[in-house]
Amino acid sequence: MDKDEYKKLVKEYTPKENKMRNAIIAFLVGGGISFVGQLVASFMQVTFGMEIAESYVWLCILTIFVASFLTALGFFDNFVSKCGCGLIIPTTGFAHSMTSSALDVKKDGLITGLGASFFKLAGSVLLYGILAGFFFSILGVIIYG
Repeated sequence: MDKDEYKKLVKEYTPKENKMRNAIIAFLVGGGISFVGQLVASFMQVTFGMEIAESYVWLCILTIFVASFLTALGFFDNFVSKCGCGLIIPTTGFAHSMTSSALDVKKDGLITGLGASFFKLAGSVLLYGILAGFFFSILGVIIYG
């Protein structure tokens, strides 16, 4: 079997991805998370008398906790496989990547396991997010003075 025949065979048996279906699911799940988050933030404002900014800080902490907790219990991977980017793009995805990388190496100990691998998956997000923020702030100073 030569390379061309192999490529045809692989293409034939590779499952087709329904991109429109995935986009709709991601839109609905991401919108659902945002809707529930707004309800929770409004509930905290009314019930506990929080300011808007304070309720959003607590909402962020709550979503990070829930995503990390569901990852630790093993449920979050199933949700991600069904919901796709609608679930992994927001803060929940970042918390999931941090928690899952920590769980993968917990048997290696606190220093060589957790300490060395905690930011393995999320490190690139942090690096490029910080660099982009730095360069865009410089660009903003140049353009707007």
